[in-house]
Amino acid sequence: MTEPLLRRLHARCETITVGALPWVAPVYRAMPQVAKVIEFPFAHGGLQWGERRSLARQVQGQFDVAYVCPNSLKSALLPWWAGIPKRVGYRGEARVGLLTHRLKSPPKGQRPPMVAFYSALSGDAAVAGDRPQLQLSADGVDAVLQALQLQRQGYYVLAPGAEFGPAKRWPAPHFAALARQLTLPVVLLGSGKEADLCADIAQAVNAAQPGQCLNWSGRTTLDQALAAIAGARAMVSNDSGLMHVAAALGVPQVAIFGSSSPLHTPPLSDRAQVVWLKSDPAYQPPLDCAPCFERVCPLGHTRCLQDIAPASVLSFL
Repeated sequence: MTEPLLRRLHARCETITVGALPWVAPVYRAMPQVAKVIEFPFAHGGLQWGERRSLARQVQGQFDVAYVCPNSLKSALLPWWAGIPKRVGYRGEARVGLLTHRLKSPPKGQRPPMVAFYSALSGDAAVAGDRPQLQLSADGVDAVLQALQLQRQGYYVLAPGAEFGPAKRWPAPHFAALARQLTLPVVLLGSGKEADLCADIAQAVNAAQPGQCLNWSGRTTLDQALAAIAGARAMVSNDSGLMHVAAALGVPQVAIFGSSSPLHTPPLSDRAQVVWLKSDPAYQPPLDCAPCFERVCPLGHTRCLQDIAPASVLSFL
């Protein structure tokens, strides 16, 4: 969702280096406007003050401006320690002394779509219809598909995970039911944390149709996952990072929303179909509880996802 921001900066002749955790760095390497990617030696969610200070010393004097996209205190420490003269970001988590240019954070519940939220850091006026874009070389994609024994357009990708929590995950039995109805093989993608979830789906599918479902959750690099998505006939996912990857690659997709909102984090692609019961006037009784933005359904029923039938998703494929 930060790609349009980087495209704006590149258009005004800024040379862009992105600092990113290893699990997301390949996404930035698929952005031609990015000159260099520095992989942070930090664990996801960790503080690691020593490592941050050490990296700050290494990059000291190399940059004129830092655009701090995350709202956390720790994300603003590194550019401050590195002495980068201009440090731009949103207010939050006591960062007043760490940032030189602070944007006012929108009130809770009124935050704009994430592309506009990040793009505002550039200081330029909003551009209507701005969409993230990723570019992979055709030869690179073909090499990965050959190694994985796949043919372009010869399979579907299902991404049943969502790191935020179960209130964003369409039920595993629904994914399995959908996979059994597809006329092409299915590839399951996800992180190692989603390996058990994907294993359950693969077992349920292959018990009825041996070989129909390939479970690659936690078994591919992110570079391989990007190539697998780029070569697929279509992808079905929850509201997740891989959903945005498919949109940025222009792959046909169905995006399933539950506790979150496509008004806030939509897949920005003309080839995306969104399934969200909150916006369906025919669904009764209305989902007054959605979107709750909770990790786990506060009411215990998760109707917003349970009631999305596999047949309704299949109709878009």
